[in-house]
Amino acid sequence: MSDLIDDPIPGANEPEFTVSEISGAVKRMIEGEFGHIRIKGEVGRVTRARSGHLYFDLKDDRAVLSAVSWKGQAARLAVQPEEGMEVVATGRLTTFPGQSRYQMIVEDIRPAGVGALMAMLEKRKKMLAAEGLFAVERKVPIPYLPEVIGVITSPQGAVIRDILHRLRERFPRKVLIWPVAVQGDRCAPEVTAAIEGFNRLQAGGAVPRPDLLIVARGGGSIEDLWGFNEESVVRAAAASGIPLISAVGHETDTTLIDHASDQRAPTPTAAAELAVPVRADLMAHLAKLDDRRIRAQNQVTALKRQRLRDLARALPRPADLLSVQAQRLDHLVLRLPQGLTARTQRERVRLTNAAGGLRPVALALLTARQSDRHRQLSRAFAQAASRAVERQRGRLQSVAVLRPLDLSRAVDAKTSELRTLMRSLIQTARTRAERDRARLEALDRLRQTLGYTETLKRGYAVVRGAGGQVVTRAETARKEAALEIEFADGRVPAPSAGRSATKKPKSPGDEQGSLF
Repeated sequence: MSDLIDDPIPGANEPEFTVSEISGAVKRMIEGEFGHIRIKGEVGRVTRARSGHLYFDLKDDRAVLSAVSWKGQAARLAVQPEEGMEVVATGRLTTFPGQSRYQMIVEDIRPAGVGALMAMLEKRKKMLAAEGLFAVERKVPIPYLPEVIGVITSPQGAVIRDILHRLRERFPRKVLIWPVAVQGDRCAPEVTAAIEGFNRLQAGGAVPRPDLLIVARGGGSIEDLWGFNEESVVRAAAASGIPLISAVGHETDTTLIDHASDQRAPTPTAAAELAVPVRADLMAHLAKLDDRRIRAQNQVTALKRQRLRDLARALPRPADLLSVQAQRLDHLVLRLPQGLTARTQRERVRLTNAAGGLRPVALALLTARQSDRHRQLSRAFAQAASRAVERQRGRLQSVAVLRPLDLSRAVDAKTSELRTLMRSLIQTARTRAERDRARLEALDRLRQTLGYTETLKRGYAVVRGAGGQVVTRAETARKEAALEIEFADGRVPAPSAGRSATKKPKSPGDEQGSLF
C-alpha cells in the first residue's frame, strides 16, 4: 500500500504550489498587470470603518468589484462616494489572500460626467430638503444696516475687491474677512469651519461678532463649485445663528448652500448691495420722512387750533362772565356804607332811649363818643371796601385777557375770592356791632343800677307835681295843685298838702290820712 503511494503517477510532472505560493503569484501577476487603472461604474454599498478606511463596491449590470480607500486616501478624495453615484475611480488592483478575492485600491474618484454629478446633487438635495434644512420658516431676515459684516471667501481675486468696493460705495461698514479655499479638496471643510467660527464669536469680545455673513465665490464649472454642495457646508449654513447671504458663482449657477442660506445673491457684488442700503438714498428717504413729519405736525396743530376756535365760539365773552359779578360787587359796595350808617343810627337810637335817665352831660359825652367810633368804623369799612373793589376790578381786568379755556376757572377763582372778602367784611361788621351792643348793654345795666328805679325797689318813692316834675321839698309840695307818687310798681295820685290843710280834719276812722 505504501508503495502505491510513494510511486509517482505516470505523466504527473507539473510543479506543486502551496496555497500561499499560488496566492502570492496571483497577487504579483494582477498588481503587475493592473498597477494603474481607471474604472467606470456605479457606487454601491458604502461602508466607513472605525479606522477611517472606506469600503465600497463598483458595479455595472453584470459584475461587482470591491474597492477600498485607505484612511489617508479617503480624506483626500475630491468627491466622497455615495451609493448610486456613477464615478470614474483611479487606482490599482490587488488581491486579498485571506478571502481569495481581488479588489481595487482607489486613490482618486470622480463623477462620471456632469450627468452623474447632477444626479448625485439632486439626490443630496432631496435628502437635505426632507430634513427641513431648506424650509422657509428656518430663514431669518437680513438686517437692514449691519454694523459688522463677515465675508467668507478667498483673500485673492476680484471677489473680495468687488465686495469691499461696493460696500464702501453704498454705505461703509466694518468688514471681517475669513480666508478660505473656494475650490478643491480644502474648500468644504474650510468654509464649514469659517461659518461655525463666526458663529462661535461672542458679542462684545475682542473680535466683534458679525451681524451678517456673506459666503462668496466667482463663477466656475460644477466641479469647481462642488465644495459648496457638500453636506457639511449645507448643514453649517442652515445652523448658522447669524443671517447668511450666499453668493457662489454667477446668476445661473446654483449650489445647495443657496437653498440653505437666508438670502441668495446672483453675484458677490449683488450680495454687497443686499447687505447695505445706499447711504444717499437713505438720507433722502429720511429727509422725506422728516418733511412728512413736519407737515403732519403742522396739520395736527392747525386742526387743533381750528377745533379750539370752534369751541371758543360756544363760550360766552369774558366781559359777559365778569359783568354780573362786577355789578353785584358794586351793588354790595354801595349798600355797605348805607347799612353801616343805618346800623349806627339804630344803635344810636337804642342808646338814646336807654340813656334817658342818665345825666345829660354823661349821656351826651357817651353818645358823642359812640358816634365818633361809629363814624370811624364806617369810614374804615368804606375805605376797605373801596380798596377791595379796586383790587377786584384790576384782577377782573387782568382775567379778561386770559385765554378762553382758562376763563371759566379764573372767574370761579375770583368769584370765590370775592365771596370770601364779602364774608370777611360782613363778619367784621357783625363782630364790631356785637361788641358795641355788649358795651351798650353794660352801660344800660350801669344806668339802671345808678338810676332811681332801683332806689324805688328798696322802699323809696318819687313825688311828682302836676307838670310831672320831681318834687323834692315840702314847700314846693304845698304849692302844687295835685301830686303823684311813683312807686316801684307804678304811680298813684295824691292830694296836695295845701288843699288838705284847709279841709276839716277827718275822723279817726278815716282810712287815708295826710301824707305830711
